[in-house]
Amino acid sequence: MSEEKNTDRYTKETQLIYGKAHSMKWDYDHHVVPPITSSATYRLDSAQRGAQGFIEFAHTTKETKNKQPILIYDRLGEPNKDILEENLAYAEGGESAVSFACGMAAISGILGVLTKSGDDIIAHRTMYGCTYSLLTNWYPRLNISVQLLNLHDLDMLHSAIRQETRVIYFESPVNPTLTLLDIGAIASLVRQINETRSEEERIHIVVDNTFATPYCQRPLELGADFVVHSLTKGIGGFGTDMGGVVIGPEKHRDMLLLYRKDFGGVLSPKAAWPVLVYGLPTLSLRVQRQIETTMKIARFLETHPKVKAVSYPGLPSFPQYELAQKQMYNYEGAFAPGTLMYFTLKSDSPQDSRDKGEALINTIADNAYAITLAVSLGHTRTLIEHPGSMTHSAIPAEEQVQRGMDPGGIRLSVGIERAEDIIQDLEEGLARI
Repeated sequence: MSEEKNTDRYTKETQLIYGKAHSMKWDYDHHVVPPITSSATYRLDSAQRGAQGFIEFAHTTKETKNKQPILIYDRLGEPNKDILEENLAYAEGGESAVSFACGMAAISGILGVLTKSGDDIIAHRTMYGCTYSLLTNWYPRLNISVQLLNLHDLDMLHSAIRQETRVIYFESPVNPTLTLLDIGAIASLVRQINETRSEEERIHIVVDNTFATPYCQRPLELGADFVVHSLTKGIGGFGTDMGGVVIGPEKHRDMLLLYRKDFGGVLSPKAAWPVLVYGLPTLSLRVQRQIETTMKIARFLETHPKVKAVSYPGLPSFPQYELAQKQMYNYEGAFAPGTLMYFTLKSDSPQDSRDKGEALINTIADNAYAITLAVSLGHTRTLIEHPGSMTHSAIPAEEQVQRGMDPGGIRLSVGIERAEDIIQDLEEGLARI
């Protein structure tokens, strides 16, 4: 396919199907879709070629950036994930992307590159349970301090920033409550502080965009420095393979590649291929259908007599509805509030709330057809779970409440089923408790 072919006149959705018109990563011009690669190691024509490959790896220059890489070993690079990375960077509007074995490997990768012993990380107080465990159990051992704050309060954030602060990390929408953080406002504050700092002391903003996917939100456009994703979720879409990615400035790519090589969190080509061939090309189609369905379900739950509250950015009753409209939009600029919701049941006490939440979850697990009790999200199937005892169990119960989580709160990740079928299962489950 010609390098000169102009793809700028085509929509983002179409370009996610076809990918780049030309890639130096691999010549597959006569394949309709990229073939899957299965070799962990690659034949070298000479010792000199092998030496040159090691010299060029993670040492990007103007010359090496625009030439076909010398393939040596899967942990360094291989065609499927290299091409996938190009398309993921395009999907988020970033300069470059580096894939990892899972979302947590991606988070560990970017934080490992941006921080060292003695540095400080500021993170939002509510987050995915494994990220919380990483920051509170492991980083203190490396002499990296972590402040867990309410990042809705910009004055608090400003006061907490130290000379040693190197990263501000958060999710938006937040897992599992779906609250939003104002990415643009946080970026503006950090930009002002960075004006007085050297490049080595610069603060970087890292946003986990897994809940929204690049179809619904692109934090780099709003001022973030890096975006991380669990490719296992909405981008992968089918729940068959784990993966993760860091997307950000080109100048950090080499360090991320070295980190991945040395710590070993490498995305398998057999896991990269489904995301490249099935996940990204269907992203817009799947997520738009899921948004429409999620809105119908949210409206149903909001009016149900047993439901206390529904947190979904697409509802006018959502406390941050205006912010959602401002920063959650698709490639065409239309409002795209995502495919997840968090709801709570009416109860007399925190324990009663937890009991009712678990009762509903168990009832649905036993009787529903169109809803599956399972962790993860962004699947073609609708998944329901109880964060307090499942995905966020690493966070102590009393801290969950402090961080805005209801003990009985339920997270619903909406799939591509018909809304009527999902509502039917929810209605029957609610009737049984």
